[in-house]
Amino acid sequence: MGDAYVRDIVKTYGKGANKIIANDHISFDIAQGELAVIVGPSGAGKSTVLNILGGMDRPDSGEIIVDGKDVSKATDRELTEYRRYKIGFVFQFYNLINNLTAKENVELAAQIVKNSIPAEDVLRQVGLKDRINNFPSQLSGGEQQRVAIARALAKKPALLLCDEPTGALDYHTGKSVLKLLQDTARNTGTTVVIITHNTALTPIADRVISIWDAKVREVTLNNHPVDIDSIEW
Repeated sequence: MGDAYVRDIVKTYGKGANKIIANDHISFDIAQGELAVIVGPSGAGKSTVLNILGGMDRPDSGEIIVDGKDVSKATDRELTEYRRYKIGFVFQFYNLINNLTAKENVELAAQIVKNSIPAEDVLRQVGLKDRINNFPSQLSGGEQQRVAIARALAKKPALLLCDEPTGALDYHTGKSVLKLLQDTARNTGTTVVIITHNTALTPIADRVISIWDAKVREVTLNNHPVDIDSIEW
């Protein structure tokens, strides 16, 4: 559960003179329970990889096998089920529903799957036991991002996909959120994938996938990932 194999993915947008190659024969593996960081500059193709891994977009060619299922050949209905049951998403700007409490935001996501983690339990896990009944407007940015992470984790996803999860946060809050993501991979066996342009984050990862100009330039395994507290940027 939670293994991901990406093989020779090609994705283009537009035609003729306007054709853009977003992913140019990209391949990599991510093992269950790893914290993987996909790093590269803006426009390198990272978000396209994330969208394809998350079943929000389809490749033109190639294979994506997650948890033993070939996502690249899935029907629309199968992709919907894949996103619903296998994938947790965390975005830069939280995407919480403002007129629902933290607990209700988590419950809304948890309702779509069987055997989800109770909202209060998962909010406690992310350090928000005293904020369960607060609305997003009553929470700091870091607390809102923790609610977003709790919402994703309540589904017990095979893959937790995080797109610049600390991009809207200050330095210290960002570090606390990254520590939560690192602990999630270590303690729950969830496979966590972080998309970022910030190369300073790479020492925390079990696996670093560097993408430049739509290609994988390097894949590095860290046998001894460092704790978040020891990195600076």
